[in-house]
Amino acid sequence: MRLRRKPWIDEAIKEYDSFCLLYTSDAAEEHRGHWRDLFDNPDAPLWVELGTGKGNFISQMAVLHPEISFIGIEIQVGVLYYAAKKCAEGDVSNVQLVQFDVAQIETLFEPGEVDRFFINFCDPWPKARHAKRRLTYRLFLDRYAKLLKKDGQIWFKSDNAGLFDFTLEEFRERQWPLSDVTYDLHHSDILNEAMTEYEAKFSAKGQPIFHCVATRPAEVMAHDTGC
Repeated sequence: MRLRRKPWIDEAIKEYDSFCLLYTSDAAEEHRGHWRDLFDNPDAPLWVELGTGKGNFISQMAVLHPEISFIGIEIQVGVLYYAAKKCAEGDVSNVQLVQFDVAQIETLFEPGEVDRFFINFCDPWPKARHAKRRLTYRLFLDRYAKLLKKDGQIWFKSDNAGLFDFTLEEFRERQWPLSDVTYDLHHSDILNEAMTEYEAKFSAKGQPIFHCVATRPAEVMAHDTGC
C-alpha cells in the first residue's frame, strides 16, 4: 500500500543524503558492481534488504553486525525518509539506502555481487492473477540467484500463510535448498536478531511469524526474467 506523499519529505530527506542515503535510481545504478567501495571495508559481505520500509530491521542489523555492509531498497521515498532517520539516530556507517523498484534489480547489482537478500513481510498480492508481482515469484527468484554469490542466501519472513506456502513451493520448483523453515518463528530455536515495525506490532498480538532460509541453487536457472 502506498502512503500519501508528504511534500516536506523531499526536502527533509536531503539531511541524510551524505550520511546513509543514495537518493535517486540513477545514482544507484552508477554503483552497479562497485557497492562495496562505498563502505569502510570493501571486503565485507554485502547484505541487501528488499523493501526496507521504515528501517527498523536494517538499522538494528547494522548495529548488531558492524562487520557487514548493508543496502536497503525501498520504492517509496516517504517511507525511506524514516529509515534514513533511524540509521542516523543509530549512528551506523555500514548502511546505504536506495530509492528503487525491486522489479529492476538486475540493473542495480552485478551477478554474484550480493551475499544475502532479506525479504521481510512483502506484499502478498493475494489474488492468483497477481502472483507474478510477488517478490518470491519464480522469475524474481531467478533474478536473485544471478545476483547472489555461490552459496548466497535469501532470508524470508512473512505473516501470511498463503504467501509463505507459495514461497516454499517456488523455492522448491527452482531447486533452492531450504533450511530453518518454521510456521512460528518466535516460538522456535531459530535466531531472530531484529524485527520490522510490522513484525513487532503483529507478533505482540499473537500473530505467528513464518520464516525460511533458501540457499542459491547450484545451477542458476536461465529463464526469461520478464514479468
